[in-house]
Amino acid sequence: MSNEFGAMPWFVGLFFIVVIGFILFVIFSGIAQWSKNNNSPIENVIVTVVAKRTEIYGGGETRANQDYYVTFEDTNNNRCELEVPTNKFGMIVEGDKGELSFQGTRFLDFTRIIE
Repeated sequence: MSNEFGAMPWFVGLFFIVVIGFILFVIFSGIAQWSKNNNSPIENVIVTVVAKRTEIYGGGETRANQDYYVTFEDTNNNRCELEVPTNKFGMIVEGDKGELSFQGTRFLDFTRIIE
């Protein structure tokens, strides 16, 4: 009986090492992306809005959260999807043409061009 419980402290220690390693990985990945965005130049390009989507996560026992994404296509048919703040998401419509300002993977602004 004591052999079964002898492995338990080893397993618990390994579990905590894996959890702490994962948390550190997430933190350092976020810091690396933030730093990369800050070191990227601010780009302004003429684009067309080709798609919009929302991603809902959480819920159940906790509050549900929602992220908003817009896919932009430039004049060379290159596409990029950026997370957009709620107040901008509602003002952007598929098919809109305008000037997109972004820095790395960070959305800065979209100004519609009215033709």
